Amino acid sequence: MTIVPQLGIPELILIAIVALIVVGPQDLPKLMRSAGQFVAKARKLAGEFTAAFDQMARETEMQELREEIETLKKENVFAQTKRDLDENLKPVNEALNKESGELKTAQKDAPKKPDASADDAQDEAPADTAKTTAT
Repeated sequence: MTIVPQLGIPELILIAIVALIVVGPQDLPKLMRSAGQFVAKARKLAGEFTAAFDQMARETEMQELREEIETLKKENVFAQTKRDLDENLKPVNEALNKESGELKTAQKDAPKKPDASADDAQDEAPADTAKTTAT
């Protein structure tokens, strides 16, 4: 277990013994208390610094995302894609319109056939009269 990467357990024990000799047994609890408070303040400041640094990183990332969104809005990718498709499909639509116009013209110009149902009705009428006379 290492509290500070450069200081191990033996070094901490040596520091505690020297502090006991220099400060004395009566003032040692006060010194340890103030050292603990100092360490707590240092950890708190380090935590605040880390949190502030993380917040700045997040804000920078958010700003980059906002700029990218604005760029995409300005470019209007969907509208550009629609324009490209319209340009590419324009010759196809013109060809289809031309062909449909030709088909309509050909349909109008085609000779009309006589009604086939009228011919069938005339053929069936004498057959019916033949049946009635035979009975």
